[in-house]
Amino acid sequence: MTLDRAAGLAETARALADGEVSSRTLVEEALARIEATQGSLNAFRIVRAEAALAEADAADKELAAGVRRPLLGVPVAVKDDMDVAGEPTAFGCRGEFPPVAEDGEAVRRLRAAGAVIVGKTNTCELGQWPFTEGPAFGATRNPWDTDRTPGGSSGGSAAAVAAGLVPAALGSDGAGSVRIPAAWTHLVGIKPQRGRISTWPRGESFQGITVNGTLARTVEDAALLLDAAGGNHPRDPHQPPALDVSAAVARNPGRLRVALALKPPFTAVPARLDPQVRDRVVELAEKLGELGHVVEEADPPYGQIGLTFVPRATAGIAERVREAPDPTLLDPRTHGAARLGRLLGGAPLRAARRAEAALHRRIGRFFESYDVVLAPTTAAPPPRIGSMLKLGHLATDRAMIAACPYAWPWNVLGWPGVNVPAGFVTGGLPVGAQLLGPANSEPLLVSLAAQLEAELRWHELWPPRTAAEDSPASPAA
Repeated sequence: MTLDRAAGLAETARALADGEVSSRTLVEEALARIEATQGSLNAFRIVRAEAALAEADAADKELAAGVRRPLLGVPVAVKDDMDVAGEPTAFGCRGEFPPVAEDGEAVRRLRAAGAVIVGKTNTCELGQWPFTEGPAFGATRNPWDTDRTPGGSSGGSAAAVAAGLVPAALGSDGAGSVRIPAAWTHLVGIKPQRGRISTWPRGESFQGITVNGTLARTVEDAALLLDAAGGNHPRDPHQPPALDVSAAVARNPGRLRVALALKPPFTAVPARLDPQVRDRVVELAEKLGELGHVVEEADPPYGQIGLTFVPRATAGIAERVREAPDPTLLDPRTHGAARLGRLLGGAPLRAARRAEAALHRRIGRFFESYDVVLAPTTAAPPPRIGSMLKLGHLATDRAMIAACPYAWPWNVLGWPGVNVPAGFVTGGLPVGAQLLGPANSEPLLVSLAAQLEAELRWHELWPPRTAAEDSPASPAA
């Protein structure tokens, strides 16, 4: 027996445990789909074909012996900012990066759950931008429209899952980098509480604003991957209380107070919500009302939160630039951000870090009146490939903020957020909405997302098949 690309993470894990399919078959099919679409989608930086097949054979032996683990034998992918033993971690950069000796903690935990890592997915240089393009690997394209970006910086993971190359993948989110590509490829994307999925060997990635998260077609699959990868290295500075997020998928969220927040947080660059994106988010709010929730328009008191984001983001870039094997190969925009990070890396960075506690208190009071915030994930649909690639530093920042002004405040706060598909705009382009909550609210957000999914059935919609996917090389054809 085989499974087609529509089989999700949970369904695949169940089929393997029941002996309906072998891990080797699933991994061979995933590798064939990756090969068939690499020319059209370019989702992967590294494909671990030989290693993944060996891991699949080992998983099949365990399954035959009666061993059961949550993801035993299931093929998944991880973003190329995560350490996989024996592979380089180039993080979207050009240059010769040496293979790393050990798995990062998130990858180690995925392996402990039995997952087979088929490859590492493309990301823009140091994860800075909401597009996945660059001279190191070319352009990763959106399965819904290959003239469009899948977003970034976890664009490779999003493209791989949206096209059915793998049932789920890990990404990372420092300013929306899981939620934005999830929105633009019609996926569920969970940005968890800071520390929920370890970023070790970096205890704090980008001064604590970047966390690892999950991308999948369903809430169940995104939650299952989150639980499998979740947990901490003993030296992690952030170790939130353990949660069983998967258990919340079948839980009724109850009657919630939902704040519909359509106004972008203040930035120095004007941002305008596309009317069609607004309509899709409002329709989602209306659906929540039909489900019995109380929905009111209200915006969190963000204040000047952007002043605390920039020092942390740019100081993080400066740290990564210092580690690059050949900094001369990096994008001029990266060097511009690093220069700013070096300027802000002293007293301004310390002040930005101290401000987080006050932001927690102020925005936390908002959650005395509301349980969940519903906001657009982006202000615009996915841009065309190349539209931001050759812009200068300031022009890129302006274009990026105009398209994606909504996601980054939750990175400053370190709190959870879940992108859910919100439908489509002209041209069949997907857009999304965020469910945002206070600290450790993943179970609440997941239960609400699952309630919406049961009504809207977004996972039943697939992107149009590319010529490569219809080729004989693809077992999904």
